[in-house]
Amino acid sequence: MADHEHRWSAPLVFRKLKIGFVSLGCPKNLVDTEVMMGQLVNAGHELTPQPGEADVIVVNTCSFIDPAKQESVDTILEMAEYKKTGKAQRLLVAGCLVERYRSEIQANIPEVDAVLGTNEIEKIAALCEGIAPRELAPEPYLYHDLTARVLTTPQHSAYIKIAEGCDHPCSFCVIPQFRGRFRSRRFESVISEAARMFAMGVREINLIGQDTTYYGEDLGLKDGLAALLARLAEIPAPGAKWVRFLYAYPNKITQKLLDTIAAHDSLVKYIDMPLQHASASVLKRMKRGANADIFLKLLERIRATIPGVAIRTSMIVGFPGETDQDFEQLCQFVQAAQFDRLGVFSYSDEETSGSYHLDGKVDRGTIYRRKRKLMALQKRISLARNKRLIGAEVPVLIEGPSGESELLWEARLATQAPEIDGVCYVNDFGPGEACAGEIRTLRVTGAHDYDLVGGLVDAPERPYAAARESRNPFPILGETNSRMPSMQIG
Repeated sequence: MADHEHRWSAPLVFRKLKIGFVSLGCPKNLVDTEVMMGQLVNAGHELTPQPGEADVIVVNTCSFIDPAKQESVDTILEMAEYKKTGKAQRLLVAGCLVERYRSEIQANIPEVDAVLGTNEIEKIAALCEGIAPRELAPEPYLYHDLTARVLTTPQHSAYIKIAEGCDHPCSFCVIPQFRGRFRSRRFESVISEAARMFAMGVREINLIGQDTTYYGEDLGLKDGLAALLARLAEIPAPGAKWVRFLYAYPNKITQKLLDTIAAHDSLVKYIDMPLQHASASVLKRMKRGANADIFLKLLERIRATIPGVAIRTSMIVGFPGETDQDFEQLCQFVQAAQFDRLGVFSYSDEETSGSYHLDGKVDRGTIYRRKRKLMALQKRISLARNKRLIGAEVPVLIEGPSGESELLWEARLATQAPEIDGVCYVNDFGPGEACAGEIRTLRVTGAHDYDLVGGLVDAPERPYAAARESRNPFPILGETNSRMPSMQIG
């Protein structure tokens, strides 16, 4: 990117800056935000969750589908107002939207002072300071265990990105175009980062990547994810710990992986495996392959190997060429599969995707009706499965007071991933007070479509509470790190 592409004002490098972030999109994007925050703290700057107090505002964007693009644009314009009403002197836009619409952002949103793509994260400090960074062709970027990173998640939960990019040719997806080819982090780098997290009191680590089940293949590792999970399970921690991985590709679910999950208590019995559809013809047009029968046999094998496993998937409705018969087959498959969790996405016709050029486009009204029908089907399944838990006593991770009511706290089962699944509402604290980050026992007394209700039946987790109180409230991760929230919007 040439110097003239930025609207430089007087450099701000000579004073300490207050910098605010808004992070949009998936957890993978959140990790990028945390790494950029770490770079800025290393450079001597201060982070603020208050946009009105920020000298510089950074919006890390998402552009996976149309709603995400619109949210990104709306947020950029919202943050631009602080250049008029607040202290902001500079507005930066980062992330996936930049990769797809760099020139359009620069041409049409004059309030934006600089942009940086997903492989330009290391330029963040210079751009915030108003210094033109040295221009080099961006190389594929992937952070490591010594990279400075500011965690924005609660103290008891964190994400670790174990890989970047993707080699799958899915015709609806544009991620490989700006995230690049698949590349794994070094095995020991992941172990080192996880060990530091557990030592400072993190109870739950979520491994993420575009396809975590492909981990290590580019490094010559056989069953790389299974080996990584086994090592993570062996890392000592002050108390019980949970390790979960997200975004599994169905044809990479090996028996070795399933056996490893079953063998270790700290490996969460949870498989997040986006299948996208069940019709063979639709899956073929998606360039994914397989069919409903193959998937049902895989689900049977997963459940046979891992008793009590929860399986989450996602589906796309309205893909080009999806007929009424294809959709009915999808509904029949969902009914037969009995997923614990299911997300449904309306097909988004992205102009740079392979599916953009396919015929048989489905109208928006039909897509909307199909999405509602499939979600209604899953809602009934989810409620029935939740009702089976009434009376059970199950481990939960305490999150803290609920935003729904001051009388409730929130917690999560091991099979409820943060942000994407339901929660457990705690209305009875049993023999003692609760502490965010504890793993306690909940007796389930009520069930809703996606959430559960219950009361704690065991005593507070004193050993963990003591360890939590004794450690630095701003843990260090990487060369320089602390915890703080990114700015909230909406």
